[in-house]
Amino acid sequence: MKKKKIIIAVTGASGAIYANVLFNRLEEIRDQIEEVGIVMSDNAKAVWSLELGNKDYDKYDFTYYKKNDFFAPFASGSAGYDTMIVCPCSMGTIGRIAGGISNDLLSRAADVVLKERRRLILVARETPYNLIHLKNMQVITEMGGIICPASPSFYSLPKNFDELAATVVDRVLQLSGLDIESYEWGKERE
Repeated sequence: MKKKKIIIAVTGASGAIYANVLFNRLEEIRDQIEEVGIVMSDNAKAVWSLELGNKDYDKYDFTYYKKNDFFAPFASGSAGYDTMIVCPCSMGTIGRIAGGISNDLLSRAADVVLKERRRLILVARETPYNLIHLKNMQVITEMGGIICPASPSFYSLPKNFDELAATVVDRVLQLSGLDIESYEWGKERE
C-alpha cells in the first residue's frame, strides 16, 4: 500500500478530544503514513487547553505549520497530499470552505484538496444546525467533500470518553483509506 500524506486541521470548535484521539490513532498507524502536516487555529489551542487540561497538542511527531504559512507544502496541489481532515470543524470554517474563501492555510489547503479532487473530510461539531450550516455542508458535499459529524456511536459499548470519541475518529480514518482496527457492526465482541 502506498503511504499517505495527510493534512490535519484543528479548529476552535468544541471537541478537542476528537483531535487528541485522532493524533494518537495516527501515531499508532504510522507505518501507513508518509507525512502528517498539522495546522491549528489559536482558538483550537485554547479549546484543547480548556477541555483536556493540557497543552499536549504539539508533543506529537508531526510537522506543524502556522495558520498563515502559505509556503506550507499543502498550500499547493503539486505537493500531492492525499487527504485533509478537519477535526473538529467549526461551522465558520465550513462556511469559508464552501464559499472558496482561502484566507488562511486551513481554508487554502481545503480549497487545494477540493480542486485536486482529493479527499476532504470535515468532522462537523455543532448542534443544532441552521439552514446556512446545512446549505454549506451541501455545497461541500456536492464538491466532493465528506461531512462526517462528530456523532459517536454506542453499539460498541465504549467504556470512556476516549473510546466514545474513537467511534468517530476510526470512521474518519477508514474514510481516509487507512487500515485501523476498530469495532465493526455484526462482528463478535472479544
